[in-house]
Amino acid sequence: MLSLRLPRVFTINQVPKVFHEDSIISGYRHPRSSATDCILSLFQLTNETLNIWTHFLPTWYFLWKLVSVVLIQTAWQDSFTWPLLMFLLSCCIYPLASSCAHTFSSMSARARHICFFFDYGALSFYSLGSAISYSAYVFPDKWVNGVFHQCYVPIAVFNTVICTSIACYSRFPECQSPKFSKYLRVFAFAYPYLFDHIPLFYRVFLCVGEGCTDNDTNILHYYHIALALLTGFLFATHLPERLAPGSFDYIGHSHQLFHVCGILGTHFQMKAIEQDMVTRRPWLLEHSIPITFSHSLGAALLCVVVNLIIILLYSLPLRSAPACQEKKHDKQPKKTSAKVHRCC
Repeated sequence: MLSLRLPRVFTINQVPKVFHEDSIISGYRHPRSSATDCILSLFQLTNETLNIWTHFLPTWYFLWKLVSVVLIQTAWQDSFTWPLLMFLLSCCIYPLASSCAHTFSSMSARARHICFFFDYGALSFYSLGSAISYSAYVFPDKWVNGVFHQCYVPIAVFNTVICTSIACYSRFPECQSPKFSKYLRVFAFAYPYLFDHIPLFYRVFLCVGEGCTDNDTNILHYYHIALALLTGFLFATHLPERLAPGSFDYIGHSHQLFHVCGILGTHFQMKAIEQDMVTRRPWLLEHSIPITFSHSLGAALLCVVVNLIIILLYSLPLRSAPACQEKKHDKQPKKTSAKVHRCC
């Protein structure tokens, strides 16, 4: 009978610094894993296993929602559904890119950087998908067709360039200046989120009186905002593993919780967008900016092209030398310092 041998796992002092995770002591895969080993690691418990599955499985849920919109709502024949289509497409891409990045990031230091470049590009595309759908369905009545509304999507496209560029750059200084690298990455993700949600924050927290779009959908927006804040908190603080290093290596560390809260937040965001689209459609069709190719599908296509160019430009220097130098390894990883750093 054929036997399947799963790859062994290692401790933090057995892998190079570039693979170290803050307060994660064990469960590391070989830093020179083959593609086969990476796939096999999906079926054993490592410190990346739940990171992968918590994003891979929801990808199929969002794909089902996307197919439903295309087939049931005949999206291609109704331009009003195009922003929802772009949002759902981004909801499929970002968890899939994340799960692939976590799966194959242990092949080498160079592969690790490039995998997460694509992860960051997918997150910035998701940010644009949110902005496109917010522009079409979520803007408060008071702001519809105003100057900010007209400039909102073009600025969001520009923000994707900033987000992807800063996030990719943050990988280069992280082994020498891990805190600086972390601050850059937090800014790269927080900035587009805060900009995208300016109209929503005004609608649910500040707006008073007529034209504030105070409807039943707001409770879903509250759920999404609360989960988004929790997601950001987990990403920035590395809790709970920072309180007890080594105790949450396999189950319960912040990145797993970050993935779960992020997906739940996206789910409530999707529900809110769908409900706003349905309940506000007659009014929006009469008063809002017409939904055109350039402000929906065209903007998304431009984002994809620009992000791929940025990823290519940041990947080219890695051909000569990875951002964090690593020594060649034989069959077993060589030991390095046991000091814990965040280099991912």
